[in-house]
Parts: sequence; C-alpha cells; structure tokens
Amino acid sequence: RAQLVESGGGSVQAGGSLRLSCATSAFRNPRRCVGWFRQAPGKEREGVASITYYRVVLYADSVQDRFTISRDSATDTVYLQMNDLRPEDDGTYFCAAQDGAMCVGGLDGRFDFWGQGTQVTVSS
Repeated sequence: RAQLVESGGGSVQAGGSLRLSCATSAFRNPRRCVGWFRQAPGKEREGVASITYYRVVLYADSVQDRFTISRDSATDTVYLQMNDLRPEDDGTYFCAAQDGAMCVGGLDGRFDFWGQGTQVTVSS
C-alpha cells in the first residue's frame, strides 16, 4: 500500500488555480514533515513547499505568495493550493515525507518517502 498518494492535478490556463492533495494516512505515524516537489521535463526536481507537523511552512521563492501549503490532521492530508498558475509551474508534482515531525534541512533535506506524482499542465 502506497504511503503517500497525490491527487488533484490537471490542466488549467495561466492565472488559474488547482489544489493538490497528499494523503498520508497509510503511515503508522503520519505526524511527519511533508513537502511538495515538482519536476518539469528536462529539468531537475525542485522543492516547492514544506510543512512540519506543527504547521511551520516554507516556500520556494518562485511560488511565494501564490501557493499555500496546509494540512488537516483529522484526515492526515496535506494540501497545496496553487493560485495564479504560470506556464513555468508546469510539471509533475510529488509529495514526500521525512521520518520526523520537523522538516530537517528544509526543502533540501532528505525525504525518504515519495508519492507517485500528479501532473500539472498550465497553458498560456
């Protein structure tokens, strides 16, 4: 059983919005740091946002003020609300988790658990 399951990707026009979801309930202990990452074809994977179990958040400069990461402890789900989407936001989005509740190393930290990814396509 996959421990991280993403959903919510799709195709939108520039300026539109999408909300991605990452289900973490398969973990015996879902009290983990969770991050969102993305990878566009031909480019390296980059960190987008992270959230500790205690809801301390961190964003990449490129998405600051447009994306919001949040978590619902009742359902063990982490969300990424993406507004004002741009063509450069195109890519496969992955959620990932660390072993602990804090995000050690921020978006450059070691994330040992990964979802299968969900595609986001933004047309201009």
